[in-house]
Amino acid sequence: MSHRNKLALLLILVSLALLIPGLFQPLITIHAQLDLFGFHKEIFRETRSIWQTITGLFESNDNLVAFLILLFSILVPFLKAILLLTVLLMKNHHKKTRIYAFVHSISKWSMADVFVVGVFMAFLSAKAMDSLGGELHNGFYFFTAYCLVSLLSVQVMSITPP
Repeated sequence: MSHRNKLALLLILVSLALLIPGLFQPLITIHAQLDLFGFHKEIFRETRSIWQTITGLFESNDNLVAFLILLFSILVPFLKAILLLTVLLMKNHHKKTRIYAFVHSISKWSMADVFVVGVFMAFLSAKAMDSLGGELHNGFYFFTAYCLVSLLSVQVMSITPP
């Protein structure tokens, strides 16, 4: 295995190690307060992880949205990692090239990076209003790091024949 592919293997494993807490640790807290006549009353506070968001959407029968987040934030990233590990271990260059091309095509649809940007935009918009607030938590940073390391692993990998 080439040095590049050893590095890619390490990056894939690191990305998976970042993905797990990124899915299950709290991602963001959004809170709202009512300010009336000098009174400050918090009327809403919600902290969610990606997994809690998915299960909450399924419980409230928002099945399409829940499924899309599940697909693009959990299933595709794990499938991508498994396929990249397969590419690294595979000997048949033709199959390796085909699987790598497939991974490259689904990487565009993983949308994990889009999800991170969406969460960050929600955070910023909540901070922009006096009555709304938001706090990012460890889950956001783990998931963002997963996105970056996962992208890097694909860029580092070399599938040229030995």
